[in-house]
Amino acid sequence: MIDVRDVTKIHRRGSVEVHALRGVTCQIPTGSFAFIVGPSGSGKSTLLYLLGALDEPSSGGIEVNGLSLGSMTTARRDQFRREEVGFIFQNFNLLANLSAVDNVLAPFLPRGVPKAQRDEAQRLLETLGLGDRLHHRPNQLSGGEQQRVAIARALLKRPKLVLADEPTGELDTENSVAILSALRVLCREQGSTVVIVTHEREYIDPSDCVIRIRDGRVAS
Repeated sequence: MIDVRDVTKIHRRGSVEVHALRGVTCQIPTGSFAFIVGPSGSGKSTLLYLLGALDEPSSGGIEVNGLSLGSMTTARRDQFRREEVGFIFQNFNLLANLSAVDNVLAPFLPRGVPKAQRDEAQRLLETLGLGDRLHHRPNQLSGGEQQRVAIARALLKRPKLVLADEPTGELDTENSVAILSALRVLCREQGSTVVIVTHEREYIDPSDCVIRIRDGRVAS
């Protein structure tokens, strides 16, 4: 699914160069549940953003499902992010004036939402334990409930790739376990490949793909 070859990423801050990634090479199999782990500042999130075409490497190449991200036009990169990748971020990015269901449907609201898609949004929320919160707004939901809404939004388009940046970083252990368990089930149903950045290794199963990053390099 993902093939990363000798990728570097350099951030320039004035005359100073910050090397976020230093020749990263790794592979993530199709349909796997993968974790990128490492200490703060190791380059975990930088790698995740490159996989989602939210940023471009300074050198090296990344292929996702046989497609070279570096050879894509700007329009094709936008389409890739919009149609093939589901993003889950720690800060939820929910719209305060919308209900849980409409937040899940938010990316599709401008062009109209058919009944079948609204039904699917409700099904996802119910599967995530929010059947009685469908019409609640974000300020009426707990942090764990808001994260579940964000997960449903990411999965509604049935993406080939799901990228999550510290999705349980602000949640307690009970909520974290429940959310990751639900994410595993839903992504298995959809056949999605999942990549999660985390520093909480207790949620990793023995069968998971694990990439350890340290100082911008793959440690193991």
